[in-house]
Amino acid sequence: MSSVQRQLSQLLGAWRWKRRAEYSLYSATGIHCRSFCSPPSGPEEAIEIHKKKLFLWFSHLPQEEKQFGGYFSPETMHVDPLILERNAEERAGLLTSPLQTQTPSSGHVTVEQLFETTDAWSEDRGLNVLLYGAVGTGKSTVVRKLVLDWCAGATLTHFKLLVPFSCEDLGQLSKAVSLRDLVGRKYLHLKKHPLLGGEGNQARDVLFLFNGMEKMKLDFRIGATELCSDPNEVLPPGVVVVNLLRKYLLPEASVLVTTRLSALDRIPQKYVTRYAQICGFNDPDRQRAYFTSRLMQQTGETAHNNEAHGLIELLYLNLQRESQLAAACFLPSYCWLTCATLHFLHFTDAKAPIRTLTGIYTSFLRLNFGGEVLGTGTGTNAAIQEQHNSLMLYVVRTVGKLAFDGVTNKRTSFSEEELEQWIGGKTKTDEELRQLAMFRTDVLDFFLAPCVESFKHSPEDPSKIDQKRYVFAVPAMQEYLAALYVVLGENKSALEKMTKQVSVAIGQASEDVSAIFNILSKFIPLRIFTVFNLLKLFPKLYEKISIKNQGSIARTMAAEMFRTEDRHNEDVLDQVEQSLLGVHGPEPQQISEAQPFELYPIFMGGLLHYGNRVLLQQLGCSIQSTTVVQITHALRKYLVRELSQPQPPEELMDLLLLLYEFQNPRLTAEVLASIRSIRLTNVRMTSLKCFVLSSVLSCTPASYHLEELDLSSCLLTQDRLPMLWPAFRHTFKLNLQFNSLGPESCILLRDLLLDPESCIRSLQLCDNTLLESGASTLLEAFPENQSLTHLSLMHTGLGDRGAQELAERLQQHKGLQELNVAYNNIGDRTAMTLVDACREHPSIHTVHLYLNPLTDVGKQSLYVRGDPKSQSGRRVKVLASVTEGSDLSEDWHPILSVIQKNISSWDRQRVKEQLKVFLRDLEWGRQQQQSFWKRLHFRRVEKGIRQTLRMLEKDTIPPSSGKSKWAINTRR
Repeated sequence: MSSVQRQLSQLLGAWRWKRRAEYSLYSATGIHCRSFCSPPSGPEEAIEIHKKKLFLWFSHLPQEEKQFGGYFSPETMHVDPLILERNAEERAGLLTSPLQTQTPSSGHVTVEQLFETTDAWSEDRGLNVLLYGAVGTGKSTVVRKLVLDWCAGATLTHFKLLVPFSCEDLGQLSKAVSLRDLVGRKYLHLKKHPLLGGEGNQARDVLFLFNGMEKMKLDFRIGATELCSDPNEVLPPGVVVVNLLRKYLLPEASVLVTTRLSALDRIPQKYVTRYAQICGFNDPDRQRAYFTSRLMQQTGETAHNNEAHGLIELLYLNLQRESQLAAACFLPSYCWLTCATLHFLHFTDAKAPIRTLTGIYTSFLRLNFGGEVLGTGTGTNAAIQEQHNSLMLYVVRTVGKLAFDGVTNKRTSFSEEELEQWIGGKTKTDEELRQLAMFRTDVLDFFLAPCVESFKHSPEDPSKIDQKRYVFAVPAMQEYLAALYVVLGENKSALEKMTKQVSVAIGQASEDVSAIFNILSKFIPLRIFTVFNLLKLFPKLYEKISIKNQGSIARTMAAEMFRTEDRHNEDVLDQVEQSLLGVHGPEPQQISEAQPFELYPIFMGGLLHYGNRVLLQQLGCSIQSTTVVQITHALRKYLVRELSQPQPPEELMDLLLLLYEFQNPRLTAEVLASIRSIRLTNVRMTSLKCFVLSSVLSCTPASYHLEELDLSSCLLTQDRLPMLWPAFRHTFKLNLQFNSLGPESCILLRDLLLDPESCIRSLQLCDNTLLESGASTLLEAFPENQSLTHLSLMHTGLGDRGAQELAERLQQHKGLQELNVAYNNIGDRTAMTLVDACREHPSIHTVHLYLNPLTDVGKQSLYVRGDPKSQSGRRVKVLASVTEGSDLSEDWHPILSVIQKNISSWDRQRVKEQLKVFLRDLEWGRQQQQSFWKRLHFRRVEKGIRQTLRMLEKDTIPPSSGKSKWAINTRR
């Protein structure tokens, strides 16, 4: 008996736990119910359960939204697009893009206002509202927000029941079903609800919502679709929907239908009470509200929010200038793409999931065209359509072909004649013409928009002033589609495509008949079947041709990556940012007259990544694994060959981005094996670029090390250093000169020197405000670090106290060989102490002390102290001035070279004073010389210094070229 009681107690505890879990689940969403599994006790409870389920389902964000880091929710990120009510006459003439819509004659309405009482409304007859818009205007987003608001009791409260359906789901149903069974099939708790029974006028409290009506084939002809008024009668799903719209079935119920422009005429006008068009974001303020809702919801960190606020202001300025971006952002989809790109460029961090620019564009197309089929409105078999008429594949073969022609010929704008030529110019059958008409109506304006610049810059020929030109909505989309066109093999000739089809057919046939031939060969001589064996060679021949074609794709990628005319352009990521935020201030210098398409090869590499291929497969665009292997194998060879020559920093950054987009660790390691140094001088290292650099270097084995990683003048700040940690561990010589690193940065640098896996031999920190506190932190690594041999702290604000501490700690590090503390406001006494410590050090051979306020006596004393006291002593080279007494210092050239390289960023007055001191020392030393050749050499050095002084006074200092003019004019 006790055992039975124990079992009952356990069952009761499990039941109570289940009830608490269910309650907590719905309480977290702000909705309360008993259980989804338990049957409702009444109609009211069924509706409450229905609201809870709808809220959970429609609150689910698509996978593409998770790349933002999970900071968004449908409630906080929604901005209402412009919705205009249209009459029948306006509807008939508006089969064009909303981007071309003129000032609306009617005012903005909400969906709730569309169901307000009108003259056409009566208690025994509900409203039929048709909400339509082009691709990307926000129809699905409006529907989701509408359902969520109804569940929360914020809108359409006069409807007790809202029943949403996806027409894509209904179009897949082949079995006949009644209305009540159709509702119960998706919403089990509503299967026997009295509001759907048809008794009395209860159905006036019901609103049916059919989203994406263009995906169903509705036939309103009486002869094709029978009339029905019984909710329990079994009929095909399309017939049920038609009778709801005819008001034969539940005439009191209201219906909201969403569809695209091309499907407007599928519902006869007499069955539509109201038409409403979604026009997207028609003004910069609405666009700005969208950007704010997206970009301002970061982790809550003040620094991120300040940066996001700055981005929004720059975006708003660009939109107000009626730029091409403003035309694109009429479509909320392109606002999403803009926010996703900016989030990728500015808020990438090591903790977030791996994202790529190619992945963002692929996700963007999946959001808008996922599962879409280019239908014709006819009775074509749906399965065949899905196999052969993928809408995205049709886009690639038409718009992608246009994009590829533009990239090949370096053009970004196209005339109407060119659009006619490339998009549908070879259509022949009625089926193709119907597909083309639907494509032009629904999709073409999504990718192409009228060129804004063509109206600002009229052509020289007056007859062409009124000729419209079109561009891609965002420039990068042209390069993406062109890359997809090539990678899918659509740029092959007709003969190559036919060869592939014949090869596949022969290969399949040869497998089927081989078994028969093998049996017959036992009775009949094999010579009769020789011709059939020859057929087996054809697939192998095509395979060789295919490998050659994939090699040409790889060769194209490498050639486009390292075009000579693009060497002086900014790196690709900066170009993408400028296309979104605009150029504020002087226009960047464009060396090449041709339009650069540097994203094109990067997208080609990114499309080969497995994750993007999976998404493209869902869109009906298949990239075979064998194709990827062949392209990758050929690409490695071409990249290694190009990298055998020195590349500009911007080109090198683009290469790192290509490897990052490819997401192929093996290829990355093989390519980087041929690189011994990475010099990114003057590249603006954003958080994304830092992440790209570290991610790429992380693909290499632990034994791989760069000879030099040059990140000088890269605008690095303290918060970027942690992201660069993996890259720092793969280098011997780390150059961080001329950045914005403060004392706190030395904490990470100290930990880097203490890391046993780090092998940094040279650390250059010139022109960073480390101050005494930062230097003190850095010196804490001296006792344990044994790899560092060269340390440059020039112009870091050490002062006498910092230099004094450095002198005291030198003996803790036995491997240091060269120390640079020039331009640090160090006086005579501290300098002498430091030189004495260096002389006593076992390995230091050079110390830099020039550009410090040293007296003549102090300089002479430093040179004396650097000499050994005995013949067996070790000499320390002290670089304090260009002269040593009356002689020219043998180290004058390194001193003047350093000044020449850094003069553009240093205090001009301080440098002029120091150069005048050098001149005074040179003049005095020259006067002491008896040799004519020595006096001539003094004069050559003086001439170079005087020339630099004149440039300083005129403020005409050229940017550093990496080689001092003294090296050209004065070296013997």
